[in-house]
Amino acid sequence: MAVSAYEVIATQTLGSAAASVTFNSIPQIYTDLVLIASPIATVDGSSVYIKFNGDTGSNYSRTTISGYGSSAGSTRTSNATFIGSGWQVGGGTTSPSPHIYNIQNYSNSTTFKTILFRSNFAPYGGLSEVTAEVGLWRNTSAITSINISYLSNFAIGSTFTLYGIKAA
Repeated sequence: MAVSAYEVIATQTLGSAAASVTFNSIPQIYTDLVLIASPIATVDGSSVYIKFNGDTGSNYSRTTISGYGSSAGSTRTSNATFIGSGWQVGGGTTSPSPHIYNIQNYSNSTTFKTILFRSNFAPYGGLSEVTAEVGLWRNTSAITSINISYLSNFAIGSTFTLYGIKAA
């Protein structure tokens, strides 16, 4: 019988609106982490941010590519205080916008941490946008906490699940 490589570490479903969600005391027994977020906006079109271990220093960078209708674009940000400023929650205030974060080598204490993430949303009920980003946290500390925040609030019913990937 096949065994799933994904193991649920924690799930949070909001019972009230909140500006952020934090996963603390992340066990250091997996090779990688996957965070699946289905945030619902209280204000359409604001960005979602991610930080590790409470680090608010200018230790983050990202490269983004996105497509919106027939348009495409890319951006690069260095020395930021968070990853993910290009991510948005859209589709009105009733529909979740899926976000998938893949965090490699999160427990390795000799390398910077890389995060790959992607999302899609329909801002303001218009065309869908697809975004893919690669982020870097320039810190060799093992990731023990992850904070996801929103410029406004995540609405009631927003869900966030953190998975650990088992070693092969």
